[in-house]
Amino acid sequence: MGKALITGKTLIGEAVEKHPATVAVLLKHGFHCVGCHVAAYESIDAGAAAHGLGEKEIRKLLADLNRAAAKK
Repeated sequence: MGKALITGKTLIGEAVEKHPATVAVLLKHGFHCVGCHVAAYESIDAGAAAHGLGEKEIRKLLADLNRAAAKK
């Protein structure tokens, strides 16, 4: 697989703006804050920590986000 489009450092708002298909993935993983003001400056990693996701869950989230982002 090539370079990841979305990493843990990617801002939630940036991921959603650049890759609208990621909204469904974030919601599926419990990120109901995709439209909230915090999403504009909170990273995927920070959001995952705030939502209590573990390392394995974060890896799955990032894989799912990148799959969604890669679809055109």
